Amino acid sequence: MEAVLTEAVRLLDESGEPALTFRALAARLGGGVGSIYWYVESKDELLDRAADHVLATVLEDTERFVDADDPIDALRGIGVTLYDAAVVRPWLGNYFMRNTEFQPNSLLLYERIGGQILRLHLTARETFHAASAVVGFVIGLAADMGQDPPQEVVSGEVGRDEYLARFVAQWRSLDPTAYPFLHTIIDEFEGHDDADQFRAGFDLLLDGLRRQAARER
Repeated sequence: MEAVLTEAVRLLDESGEPALTFRALAARLGGGVGSIYWYVESKDELLDRAADHVLATVLEDTERFVDADDPIDALRGIGVTLYDAAVVRPWLGNYFMRNTEFQPNSLLLYERIGGQILRLHLTARETFHAASAVVGFVIGLAADMGQDPPQEVVSGEVGRDEYLARFVAQWRSLDPTAYPFLHTIIDEFEGHDDADQFRAGFDLLLDGLRRQAARER
């Protein structure tokens, strides 16, 4: 099973979900298609288990945050580690915690995040909403940031900066009285870094969570 999942993740990372077929996986492993069915019953199960296989590494890499003095700092460390693993795998967000029967590591990671939120002594409802917000922000933004670039960028026809410059030029041509927000942030957008954008947004979320916990005391 370990070899099957490792190779499945490699296929997904290289070419995305459409490339992961039992035939392609069997060819990588040097066996027949029938051998894959010894381990999984369907492609859906394979995808769920492949996602969980990735999250086993995230669990291992976030172990060091569990006993942090500050639960908010722990959540930041866990969230950034999860984001880093997910943003380079656009397929992962679609299969995160989709079927916990096949994804024990997903459930353990959710428990790890929730365990830090429990340390804030919120109500049960606030705890649930906080965990949902953390997971939703990290996985959602990673899925968004990790999307495949436009074909013209992939092919090298244009660079990323040149591609973004088209939007910048379009926005600058808009009437600033009708689009005051765009004209306020346009310089920041033009030179922004996706990782910095994630961390800044995540810090805003965590700061709100810290303030909420302070009000409960």
